[in-house]
Amino acid sequence: MPKRLRGRPRPIGHLYHSTTLSRGQRGKRGGLMGDEVDPQSAKRAAAAAYDYDGDPRWAEYWSNVLIPPNLASRPDVVDHYKRKFYQRFIDPDFVVETMTSSSSSQSARASMAAENAMPHNSGSNPARSAPQRRNMAPVQLDRQTIHFSLNAWVLVMAVIGVFLFVSTNLAHKAYRMSLLGTGCSSLYSLYIFYGKPRAWNLPAVKSWLHLVFPTKDFISFLYCLILVTSRMHFKFALIPVICRALEHSAKFLRRNFTYSSLYRKHLELPCLWVEAHATTLNFMSSKAEIGIGFLLIMSLFSWQRNILHTFMYWQLLKLMYHAPVTATYHRSVWARVGQVVTPFILHNAPFLNTPISAVQRWWFR
Repeated sequence: MPKRLRGRPRPIGHLYHSTTLSRGQRGKRGGLMGDEVDPQSAKRAAAAAYDYDGDPRWAEYWSNVLIPPNLASRPDVVDHYKRKFYQRFIDPDFVVETMTSSSSSQSARASMAAENAMPHNSGSNPARSAPQRRNMAPVQLDRQTIHFSLNAWVLVMAVIGVFLFVSTNLAHKAYRMSLLGTGCSSLYSLYIFYGKPRAWNLPAVKSWLHLVFPTKDFISFLYCLILVTSRMHFKFALIPVICRALEHSAKFLRRNFTYSSLYRKHLELPCLWVEAHATTLNFMSSKAEIGIGFLLIMSLFSWQRNILHTFMYWQLLKLMYHAPVTATYHRSVWARVGQVVTPFILHNAPFLNTPISAVQRWWFR
């Protein structure tokens, strides 16, 4: 026999009245909340519509973000850091939600499961599992290791080319090898991030060039291409090369050798210094690039003159002035140059105002 329920039973009408009342209250509350406008939704839409590529601060901010390469290529990770950039520089009231670790840890768990499953399968078919393990290991570090090797080799060659106690022949060879290495490193970086053209015809190559033209790697490649084919050898032309190699090498070491005792003992402080003084290195590079332009103009009055190289280099300086990744530093340096040169021309050489005005019209065109 089932036990009887203890206590006095409530009427069915009472239950119905309380149920309908709670439903009405919930509907009223839901209607009130539906009328409210979430301010963060408008801020999220503004952050998504912001032109990050047109802001030079975004390129510097993204270059200083230390994340693994496999995460740096994911769109959700890039969008998250874009929202953090928008919160820091544009709208401090914008709330950035934390990233869910499920998607990032899912790939890690899959790789760990594959590694744990391989020893169990090795007994059944060792000839098949051994080549599979051998082929999987280098794929993760292939691209970044090659890129780091190129930059480290460029850094060594550039330091040899700058030293005064090295023979002239060896210094010239090191100078050219460092420029060639930087050009190869820039092309390889473009291949990593942008790939190659979809097809080897004029429209596909044109669209690919339009994509990579304002990037820092493409500008660095043009810089090395112009100087390596010139008969002039400027030792301080290696300053941008050294700064670029230092920046890329420091990023690689901080990402991959953080737990190494050798890195912590000898390389951690230099890498931290390079990361903290990235803006200073960029200003040094900009000053050296602009100084080379004036030296090429002065070389037109010598036997080593080359009008074509000078015109191409000044076209490159014009690109650096307008490209978002280098515009901040170059415009600041040019502003200082104008503050020094303009009063001197007005007082001592007013006849130069007309040609300078023509050059400025071409420059800002």
